[in-house]
Amino acid sequence: MGQSAFEGSVQRHSFSKIRSHIEIPDLVEVQRRSYEEFLQAETLPDHREDKGLHAAFKSVFPIMDYNNSAILEFSSYSLGTPKYDTRECIEQGMTFAAPLKLRVRLVVFDQQDKSVKNRVLDVREQEVYVGELPLMTERGTFMVNGTERVAVSQLHRSPGPSFGHDKGRTHSSGKVLFSGRIIPYRGSWLDFEYDAK
Repeated sequence: MGQSAFEGSVQRHSFSKIRSHIEIPDLVEVQRRSYEEFLQAETLPDHREDKGLHAAFKSVFPIMDYNNSAILEFSSYSLGTPKYDTRECIEQGMTFAAPLKLRVRLVVFDQQDKSVKNRVLDVREQEVYVGELPLMTERGTFMVNGTERVAVSQLHRSPGPSFGHDKGRTHSSGKVLFSGRIIPYRGSWLDFEYDAK
C-alpha cells in the first residue's frame, strides 16, 4: 500500500517507488512583487525610483494655468492605512483600499510687475487627498465591493499592418484569398478580406 502524506487537511497517497516531495512554488509572488514595485509604499519619498505610480505623477506634473500665473508641482505621495481589513471588507461589501494623498506645491507668480518675469508672489505646499487606492491582499487578489477580484494578464498584439492568405483552402476552385489587418496604437482594428470575385 502507498504511503500517506498530509498537506493541510487533504490526505494524499503516494504509490511511487522514489519518495520525493516537491514544494509547490508561489505562483502569485510575481504579481504581488510587481504591485509592490508599482506602489513603492515602503520606500521613503526621497528614495523612490522613477517608475510605477511615482512615474505616473511625474509625467502629469507640473501643471500650469493658461495665463502662466501659477504652477502646481508634485512633491511626493503617501499611502495611509486601510480603514477596514479584508474580513470586514467581505462582510460589509467594502473595497480593501488605502487613502492616497499627494504633497503638492502651488507657486503663484506676480502678473502685475511686468519688469521682472516669473517673479514669485506666493508659495504654498500642502497634502491633498486624492482618493482610495485598492490594495492587493496577501493572496494576490483585490477586494472590490466585498468580492475578491484578480488581475489577469493578456497578450497584446503589436501595432502595425499584417497580411496573409488562406493558401486556397476556403474557396472550392482553390483560388487564394488574401486578407489584411491594421492594428492602430489606439482604437478599433481594421480588417480587409477579399472574396473570390
